[in-house]
Amino acid sequence: MSYIQNPILRGFNPDPSICRVGDDYYIATSTFEWFPGVQIHHSKDLKNWKLIARPLNRISQLHMKGIPDSCGVWAPCLTYDDGVFYLVYTNVKSFDGVWKDTPNYMVTTTDIHGDWSEPIYLSSRGFDGSLFHDGDKKWYVSMLVDHRNGRFFGGIEMQEYDPVQKKLVGEVHYLTEGTELGLTEGPHLYKRDGYYYIVLAEGGTEYGHAMSIGRSSSIYGPYEFHPKHPFISAAESEDNVLQKSGHGDLVETQNGDWYAVFLVGRPLTTRGNCTLGRETAIEELEWKDGWPWLKGGGRVPREQIPQPKLPEYTFSHNGSIVNFNATAIPIEFQSLRIPMTEDWCSLTARKGFLRLYGKESLTSLHQQSLLARRIQDFHIVASTELEFQPKNLHHMAGLVFYYNAGHYHYACVTSNPDGSKKMLNVISSDNYQMSFQEELADVTGVESVILKGEMNRDVLQFSCSTDGANFKNIGRPLDASILSDDHVRDGRSRYRPAFTGSFVGICCQDLAMNIHHADFKWFDYQEIKN
Repeated sequence: MSYIQNPILRGFNPDPSICRVGDDYYIATSTFEWFPGVQIHHSKDLKNWKLIARPLNRISQLHMKGIPDSCGVWAPCLTYDDGVFYLVYTNVKSFDGVWKDTPNYMVTTTDIHGDWSEPIYLSSRGFDGSLFHDGDKKWYVSMLVDHRNGRFFGGIEMQEYDPVQKKLVGEVHYLTEGTELGLTEGPHLYKRDGYYYIVLAEGGTEYGHAMSIGRSSSIYGPYEFHPKHPFISAAESEDNVLQKSGHGDLVETQNGDWYAVFLVGRPLTTRGNCTLGRETAIEELEWKDGWPWLKGGGRVPREQIPQPKLPEYTFSHNGSIVNFNATAIPIEFQSLRIPMTEDWCSLTARKGFLRLYGKESLTSLHQQSLLARRIQDFHIVASTELEFQPKNLHHMAGLVFYYNAGHYHYACVTSNPDGSKKMLNVISSDNYQMSFQEELADVTGVESVILKGEMNRDVLQFSCSTDGANFKNIGRPLDASILSDDHVRDGRSRYRPAFTGSFVGICCQDLAMNIHHADFKWFDYQEIKN
């Protein structure tokens, strides 16, 4: 028997929304402050997936300059009806304090590979919005933010969407406050055998996370909940490989079988840090007495499930090395908050190289010159070849392992104040507490430097080479576990939103004039199977 290996979308891919169109399956996941917004993966067999699109690729659709870490695009919902794809998303603008600024929008397309429309504003009453197509009606469903007296999670509400007027119309209907697990969010509606079903994310997106499901004979409720709710959760199974399971969606195959997709985390240690972020997993369901149950029994998701009765369909994937002699940057890469544009990120300024014009610091929430990709395995090696001539201490360029503006490890080429000496430094930030390992290697007069970082679970070691063959370690081994949601939230004086995952990439800073450039010849990402 063949199996699906969980997670199906490895690395930072949370809040999955799944949609079937004929024999094709699509999953949309959250991207938060990373641009372009929303990842869409495609599959024909629910086992093999390929990243095919990031639909929010214009500032007119997604303006994020200045937003806090882990804000931006939350919980997209991808649906399809009568030849049109609908994508609902939140662009979270602020998180601190009792006020949450959470405008919600919708874009549409008839070609999932093509351009998407300009956004239609829906509401700012909450977040995690979804669209439910119910015959000739369309309903927008969302959690409600209640700022009064520390409540925050105010339950689930619904309002009709008018596709002609392109806005929400009519009365707002309150559907449910959820179950006693609380922290109710991520609603999706379905209709089956005369019942309306509502799937909810509950218990918070950490180790108490869960998927609950309720049903009602009327879309307006009241909703009764699963007799063994939550119906998916690892909260009581701390040794399970897949933890934090919750916030998901359901899909029916063309053969009438049902599956759930949902986020999970894989901690380095029992209930420890999840450096890969929240990933997407899948489980098979069976219906009994009008309720969905995990087909494997219980409520805890498995690492492997039997492959569906669908023809296996594999994809070709890009190799590990990216040579910057193409006309486009590979889809695996994203930037922070801003689009990739020629004024700071150019494949044409120097043939065969990617030129990054130095912008603001790694702490900036506005204009960083940084391109990075997800880390998707526990043991990886990333490297890049860099040509850079810094003129003063404000010029830096190199290889960065990044979680957010306050948590990263950075191996960079820089210089002394008058530019007479070029050297390698390692800069680390843990909750904005900076540590510097300075002048680790003198590379004055060296034209090209190769920087490498090996991240093996919770240990990161940088190394360098000037001939492409002989590498030497630079700096001490570093704590890679700080690149995780769990570390960012743990033991801090105030709660910080932390919902992403670890990235590795290249960057350049000119903290004096925002113009001095660095040239990168290639970038290599390899997963090491231990």
